[in-house]
Amino acid sequence: MDRAEAASEQWARERPDLPTLPVETVGRLLDAAARVIRDHMNPLLAEADLQVGEFDVLTPLRRAGEPYMLSPTQLYESAMISSGGMTSRLDRLERAGLIERRPDPNDRRGRQVALTVAGKRAIDDLIGPMVALEERMLSVLTPAEQTTLNLLLKKLLTGL
Repeated sequence: MDRAEAASEQWARERPDLPTLPVETVGRLLDAAARVIRDHMNPLLAEADLQVGEFDVLTPLRRAGEPYMLSPTQLYESAMISSGGMTSRLDRLERAGLIERRPDPNDRRGRQVALTVAGKRAIDDLIGPMVALEERMLSVLTPAEQTTLNLLLKKLLTGL
């Protein structure tokens, strides 16, 4: 019995009027996300001296293509965090020499965030092992199950 099932059974006993499937499903989603980050992603990121939030800043910059530059707004919207939270991540990445803030070529008052050569190298070195890790984590599911899970999660997120 996993934690979600235990919680579900306890709620069924204490509050039989409540449906328990949502408790189990959401509990498992939260547990899976926490375990993926804590047990699998964090150790890999630690080798690169990065945290999950910093990885979430570097990857959209790299995916943007040359010149590997986005506005701070584009970055915090892609990471779904506050602008204040993004600022602290950017400050750390800038101190580490992985990003730099540049004037926006289309807005004299604006700023852009760009990967440095070291930042591009760091994400290029990390993304292959990260995708291989994701493949290993999902390997307990068949390819068809992986596709189904992906589609169901997309549907759930779209509904939210």
